[in-house]
Amino acid sequence: MYHRFPDRPALLAALWSRAIQSFHDELFAALSLGEPQEAIRRSARASLEWARRNPSEARVLLTGARELDEQNWSEQARTDIARADTALHEALSALIENSDDTAPDAADRALLAVVDLPYAMIKRYLSVGRPIPDHAPELAEQAAAALFAMRRSRTTNTRSTHHGHETTG
Repeated sequence: MYHRFPDRPALLAALWSRAIQSFHDELFAALSLGEPQEAIRRSARASLEWARRNPSEARVLLTGARELDEQNWSEQARTDIARADTALHEALSALIENSDDTAPDAADRALLAVVDLPYAMIKRYLSVGRPIPDHAPELAEQAAAALFAMRRSRTTNTRSTHHGHETTG
């Protein structure tokens, strides 16, 4: 089994690296779309589409590097993982900086839309051995869009009614 790899940690590191690279290729393509909110919505969709096409690799990513004996991977493999994580965080940060969303929760909403929501949806199905349904990518995109619609309604709605009294918000 290890004829191409010196040991089990090297095999697991290669498995992780291949899966994360495949996923990031697709995710970064969506994140690089012109308009930031569109990129975030498309990224949520792209994560689910990738996982539907690559369920084995998605299961590897759901397992997590720590569970795949990361502490025994080579220094180079751990550096590569850190570099991939940094690249994702930098891409998300640049997306938020380039958007018109100046709300204090903008970064959290972007992470929720691009990382947490797709992860939860993928895990819901793959962790119990079920395929991701056809409607899941669209649902992820709609949920991401709803996060930004909430922001717009909060920041653009300056008048509200509270207990029958009109107030300025």
